[in-house]
Amino acid sequence: MTIYINNYSIVSPLGYGIAETRKNLFSGISPGMMKTEKYSPGRSLFLGLAGDQLPDLSLAPIKHRSRNNQLLLAALQGIEDSFYLLSNGVDKSRIAIVIGSSTSGISGEEDAFPYLMENNKFPETFDLAQRLFCSPANFLADRLGVTGIVHGISTACTSSAKAITSGARLLKSGMADLVIAGGVDTLCKFTVAGFTAIESVSADRCNPLSLNRSGINIGEGSALLLMSRQPGDISLSGWGESSDGHHISAPDPSGFGASLAVNNALKMSAKEIDQVEYINLHGTATRQNDAMESRLIGTLGFKCPVSSTKPLTGHTLGAAGAIEAVVSCLTLAGDGRLPPHIWDEVQDPELPKLNIAGKYASPPKVVMTNNFAFGGNNTSLILEAV
Repeated sequence: MTIYINNYSIVSPLGYGIAETRKNLFSGISPGMMKTEKYSPGRSLFLGLAGDQLPDLSLAPIKHRSRNNQLLLAALQGIEDSFYLLSNGVDKSRIAIVIGSSTSGISGEEDAFPYLMENNKFPETFDLAQRLFCSPANFLADRLGVTGIVHGISTACTSSAKAITSGARLLKSGMADLVIAGGVDTLCKFTVAGFTAIESVSADRCNPLSLNRSGINIGEGSALLLMSRQPGDISLSGWGESSDGHHISAPDPSGFGASLAVNNALKMSAKEIDQVEYINLHGTATRQNDAMESRLIGTLGFKCPVSSTKPLTGHTLGAAGAIEAVVSCLTLAGDGRLPPHIWDEVQDPELPKLNIAGKYASPPKVVMTNNFAFGGNNTSLILEAV
């Protein structure tokens, strides 16, 4: 049974919507990547901002009024027409929504709790339900009238990749006929402070695979994929997942768990390594992640072009898997250009030399996108032009 991606949308530091994202992505331009103290008072950091021109939710129920859901609604608008077309005649109980997030409405808490301490009550615009990990999925279900399977996934940086695989399993099993899957995460002081505390944040633009890499740029964004068994131009032909539990934050340097995910994706898709024509790396620009991932790619024998798009989006955490899946869709549906790898081109001599993607190549038909998370949680997706 083939799972198709019938439409997709994105809002991120690359831009608002598919057209702007496509233009900026393949040009190596990212309007939202900038130095700011907005989320780290007193320390200027390079962050990826999606902007503030987001849909208004002031008339929505209080439980749905989070900036996270505003960002999600912005992405929904990009696939809404397709959703209504494909859902015509489909019982709303046969539609599923699966959304990954690692922050949900936490940014609202950063204002609400100081208010609580001063006034002995929360502000009227705040509801604790805003910060639940299921909040984004519940928001979309309420807005669209969906009564089928609805749930949130929070597995750190694999959250929305796992939302996509979860949605695909619902379609394969016959438990749903139409799925909206994806992810959303918004910047907040809590996340920036947390990654700063474990010395994973770079003050300058991240530099994946370089000898000089020094950590991540945190970003925000939202991406949604409309999936069904109805034929489309792109299929999700394979996926793999594993959980090696090596360490709470560091990846297994051997890449054992990650290799299980990659090999399972290849097996499901019935693809050999040399049939994969482009890999979107997890590529966080931390010392340990880049070392593990580049050795994994080299050891398994991939020769295709690779790139990390995190210098263009920032690391959007729970939204990363979905954003990079949409980047992969844009690559498959493009004119042959590959997402450029933005770095200083200083090869780390301790890492295998990978085939770094340039700005142009022949149009790929098969692409892989990988995401690796805290706790040794690993995902790999293979998408294919039909």
